[in-house]
Amino acid sequence: MAILSKHNAHKFGIVVLMTLLAACAKTPKTDLPLLQRIETKQIVVVISDNWDATTATLQKFDWKEGQWKAVDAAIPVNIGRTGLAWGLGLHSPQNGYYKQEGDGRATAGVFDLTQTFGYLDQLNTTMPYSAMSASNYCIDVNGSSLYNQIVDENVVGKKAVEDSTEPMRRDIHNDNQNIYKKGIIVDHNMANISGQGSCIFLHIWFGPGVATAGCTAMAEPNMDRLLAWLDPRKHPRYVALPREEYLAKQQTWGLPAIK
Repeated sequence: MAILSKHNAHKFGIVVLMTLLAACAKTPKTDLPLLQRIETKQIVVVISDNWDATTATLQKFDWKEGQWKAVDAAIPVNIGRTGLAWGLGLHSPQNGYYKQEGDGRATAGVFDLTQTFGYLDQLNTTMPYSAMSASNYCIDVNGSSLYNQIVDENVVGKKAVEDSTEPMRRDIHNDNQNIYKKGIIVDHNMANISGQGSCIFLHIWFGPGVATAGCTAMAEPNMDRLLAWLDPRKHPRYVALPREEYLAKQQTWGLPAIK
């Protein structure tokens, strides 16, 4: 058996270390598919027939054993009354039309899911939850310094919320509407750029086929199952795309295979 001198052993150790570092560098993080780079273990996938469709399907996936596995069957959801448009999320800049305030389009792309809200004192979820009151509003007023933020009128003042069309307690302000009874915030436009779209949520629908102003809506039992499944430790994300765009992005974004 050959015995390395102290000098050669030191050189050998450096060579081994450099070899290991080179091996690790062969797949830099930036070359990984998008969803692996941001290390998510849960995704909510919404797929529409095309950019102008107002309905879509939603399916939940877990990352297990090195691949995406469907949690359950796809469910119907309603999206924007004029379809989808690119939003400002975790994806790189895209060619095409981007979401604008009031355009009636839901946001396409990849987004964090980090916060939930509702009318009740608590929900069956491990996600961070905020119970809304009559004084909570999401500000959708272009030019407002509070744009795309949920605020408390008692803190920011009545004038700051008077033009917002998004009271968070619609049961109180909008004839007993329950669509915000349980909801999830889609982290779109986190820089709060005025005019680029605000107050994007997953929430309860008015009914099958009833389009939204720019959110994704579903039946309450489906919302309950979604809330119970989401796990903040798994960094859940929301992905919404028309089918053709989804197939084009599937490999580079690391999306699940779909039927």
